[in-house]
Amino acid sequence: MENNAKTNYLLPSVFRVAVSPYPSRTDARTSGLLHDIAALGIGGVNAIRIDDLYFLFGELDSAALERVCTNLLCDPVVETYIWQMLDGDGPATSVRSPDSWVVEVALRPGVTDSVAESLVRAAQVAGIAGLRQAATGRRYELAGSLMASQVERIAQSLLANAVIQTYTINAPIPPPFVPAQPPDDNVEVIALREADDAELLAISRARRLSLDLHEMRAIAQHFRQEGRDPTDVELETLAQTWSEHCVHKTFKALIDYEEYDSPAAVAPARRLQIDGLLRTTIRAATEKADTSWVRSAFVDNAGIVAFDDAFDLAIKVETHNHPSAIEPFGGANTGVGGVVRDILGVSARPIANTDVLCFGPGDLPFAELPPGVLHPRRVESGVIAGIEDYGNKMGIPTVNGAVFYDPGYTANPLVFCGCVGLLPRGAHRRQARAGDLVVVIGGRTGRDGLRGATFSSDVLAAETGSIAGSAVQIGHPIREKQVQEVVLLARDEGLYDAITDCGAGGLSSAVGEMAEEVGAEVNLELVPLKYPGLRPWEVWLSEAQERMVFAVPPAKWSRLVSICRGLDCEATVIGRFTGDGRVTLRWQGRVVGQLSTAFLHGGLPRRHLRAVWKPEEHHAPSPPPPLPLAGEGSRPPSPLRGEGKVRGELTLPVSQSWEYVPLSDSLLSLLAHPNVRSKEAIVRRYDHEVQGGTVVKPFVGREADGPGDATVLRPLDAARRGGQRGAAIGCGICPSYSASDPYRMAWAAADEAVRNVVAVGADPARIALLDNFCWGDPTQPDRLGGLVRAALGCHDAAVAYGLPFVSGKDSLNNEYVGPDGVRRPIPGTLLITALGLVPDVAQTVTMDLKEAGNFLYILGETRAELGGALY
Repeated sequence: MENNAKTNYLLPSVFRVAVSPYPSRTDARTSGLLHDIAALGIGGVNAIRIDDLYFLFGELDSAALERVCTNLLCDPVVETYIWQMLDGDGPATSVRSPDSWVVEVALRPGVTDSVAESLVRAAQVAGIAGLRQAATGRRYELAGSLMASQVERIAQSLLANAVIQTYTINAPIPPPFVPAQPPDDNVEVIALREADDAELLAISRARRLSLDLHEMRAIAQHFRQEGRDPTDVELETLAQTWSEHCVHKTFKALIDYEEYDSPAAVAPARRLQIDGLLRTTIRAATEKADTSWVRSAFVDNAGIVAFDDAFDLAIKVETHNHPSAIEPFGGANTGVGGVVRDILGVSARPIANTDVLCFGPGDLPFAELPPGVLHPRRVESGVIAGIEDYGNKMGIPTVNGAVFYDPGYTANPLVFCGCVGLLPRGAHRRQARAGDLVVVIGGRTGRDGLRGATFSSDVLAAETGSIAGSAVQIGHPIREKQVQEVVLLARDEGLYDAITDCGAGGLSSAVGEMAEEVGAEVNLELVPLKYPGLRPWEVWLSEAQERMVFAVPPAKWSRLVSICRGLDCEATVIGRFTGDGRVTLRWQGRVVGQLSTAFLHGGLPRRHLRAVWKPEEHHAPSPPPPLPLAGEGSRPPSPLRGEGKVRGELTLPVSQSWEYVPLSDSLLSLLAHPNVRSKEAIVRRYDHEVQGGTVVKPFVGREADGPGDATVLRPLDAARRGGQRGAAIGCGICPSYSASDPYRMAWAAADEAVRNVVAVGADPARIALLDNFCWGDPTQPDRLGGLVRAALGCHDAAVAYGLPFVSGKDSLNNEYVGPDGVRRPIPGTLLITALGLVPDVAQTVTMDLKEAGNFLYILGETRAELGGALY
């Protein structure tokens, strides 16, 4: 193959490989890109050629390079390649055609490059010695008549995301390797004890801690009692642990709630003081339901319910909104990876994924795009690709979800990622013991993911992407698959006393939570790193992906190591659980942080917030809902248990006359609307057959092209025992109701989720619910007022059905602040997920009509209720 290098190099060198499609081959990637360039309003691009770039570092001779290229990088049937050795870190030579422009794109140094990591591992397996590091990139050659400003716009808008990527125009991009850095043991002491209020807030802003004044005062007072100032390790640990993302402080706050009957009312119709929104609504509803079949609710990484005599089911739904707003692929990718690890964190095997997505309008003119915001089409394509990449590569079917479009999501897309798992009855162990080893397995730690929890607990702004890029990561699903198999083998052999995943606060949240009852000491220099140069606080706080933490009895460590080696999964002892009630952090023997678990988990000042709800001008006042705060409240008749009558066809009484209105045009417009039209182009990208347990598919009907109500799974581990039980997974979401009345929106979402799973055969008495609230800034009384009403609706709907909530998650501060200072919150959005037990999968029913002559029935009454409807 053509190259411009000498024949043998045994000194460490950098090589660049460009893999190109043969000219006769049609590259499917170019058609979509041409369409997007035209949508930018840029004409003149006649053709695009896309080359894949690879940068290789190591002791490689020409023979080894040829083996890498021919065996690992290039498909000789449809591709060709050229390689060249670079002079140190200098640029390559890059030939381009006349009248063309070349844009080269690569990940920023330090961003996870899963393809490159797999390439290095593949070379080792293939016996190709000498390859130390690799990196990937892409080269775009645009043919046509273009101005430099137009190429710059194409690069920024379509080809590269500045949060995680760099690009060059008409110049070869430098190899994106992390520069060599010496170890950095610098620990900063933050002068907090003597700081006044203004200085405390300035420290919170400068370090992006997302802590308010009361919280900063509490930290300062604690360290005054300690007689010292905090280190950066300690302050960052407290910020992550106390973040809205991790501790859900709004749902635990004391809230003064006022409700008005009309927009013009000057006095509230009622006032309430709510002593913890989570406790008085979601958990209160669960306490009133039959929970004999609920194994775990609100205390683990996921909710757990009984399935059959041998197995339980685990379920969790997370959000990854802020990361997906600034880097759609990585945000959604790691959102899936994170919720899968939640299921692994309760010792379950993942058997299905769900995804519910909310985007801005795809036809939004670029001129109307807010500053610093990615176009909704780019967000959508990246999010869908990220979900596809993770679930498909891990071999987990994606079986249920929804897609919703609204201008309110333009700057703040919503990405709900769910996962269902199966575990043997009683297999999950959750209590670390003094003397257990602190063991981390899986991926290594890097700077990607710093301050992920506090980033997700703040509002977005035009400049967010430029200052919070380190909070966004790219996932590595193959590594997580290795981690999964380690967890399941270790579970079955009883090798750990407790397990959790590394969440948004990295090791600080994982070890900190596991140590709450016992304490722990960790030697940070032992944590495996992607590259040297991280400071102690960065090692402790990074949310780098694909990592789990175990509490392992010393006698079982050697067996765990053996399992990890067999699955090519790194495992390291980084400390031990102590029993002293403190988290002590050391670096090369020096104490760099020490916090009592009592203050870490119990020192957060409780928020006292004000909430106000008024109906909008064009909506009729809604009657006040029954409140659960002072007793049982009202139980509206359940559609499943209430009194109803089935009316035969053609016998319905005509209660009023109807004016005939031709609806053909309206019907066609509704069917073509993004919120109604088929989502098959999205759903077909997800594998919903893998694992072989999908009984009712996402699409139903004779041609398997009509949307179903819900999916039914028959988990294979349970099916092997001959059982016919299944699990139905469905959801309800109707954000268009939010402006009208969040209380009714919550009722509608819960009702829809329940009806969906009952329609396919779920037992109405064995349905577990999950709530996911996505809302604006809770310190704004009007936003919090809507959130309160939605939570009250969740309570009343669940009580009416007699069903428990087993898990949930809130994502607040979903607002965008533009350069004009105007705050733009998303529509208050509530997702209800339902997991129902199907007694016999052979008796499931799908929504498609089966044959001519079948009767159609409608249950319930039709009223003048078009508020919030698309029509």
